[in-house]
Amino acid sequence: MAVRVAVIDYGMGNIGSICKMLRHVGAEPVVSSEPRQLRTADKLILPGVGHFDRAMDNLAAAGLVDELKDLVQGRGMPMLGICLGMQLLGCSSEEGTRAGLGFVDARVHRFVPPSDLRLKVPHMGWSNLEIARSSSLLAGLDRDSRFYFVHSYYVDCANDSDVLARANYGQTFVAALERGNVRGVQFHPEKSQRFGIRLFQNFLNDDT
Repeated sequence: MAVRVAVIDYGMGNIGSICKMLRHVGAEPVVSSEPRQLRTADKLILPGVGHFDRAMDNLAAAGLVDELKDLVQGRGMPMLGICLGMQLLGCSSEEGTRAGLGFVDARVHRFVPPSDLRLKVPHMGWSNLEIARSSSLLAGLDRDSRFYFVHSYYVDCANDSDVLARANYGQTFVAALERGNVRGVQFHPEKSQRFGIRLFQNFLNDDT
């Protein structure tokens, strides 16, 4: 029986590409903002492209903030946050004033690259990962794995033990995190070809 993955629709995500990738790896994606449908899922994906405060406003307007806290923290349902979705897992962001979901003790900061490097913000393109610790989410991936990034802000975890992988763009930043059943990736696995396929397979196959 296919793993049922609820892709949370709150108006700010690359949902079509994520669902296409999930079907490719044998999952059953369900796009929804309806709490009753989310409760029937095996796993959750929180996508995201855009502004932190608007995202939290949209989640709150859909009645999803408390629902997600119950599903993820109360019931232990596995969740994967992607790009802005990963940033929302933390406590706050310099992009706005709203509190995040608070699943991970982390803050979000804007890239301010050293002027002599002449790096453009957002960070856009392919980057390699520096694996910080082993995890089923990154099984079969190594420092030669390349993922596609598009972001102007990055996550800073308070606890190094939550960091799965880092990348570099003028500075080292958190590219993937994990705390219990909560995982996040700053890159877009749905746009990262065979490396993204492997990551989605790992997320589906993990029994955590």
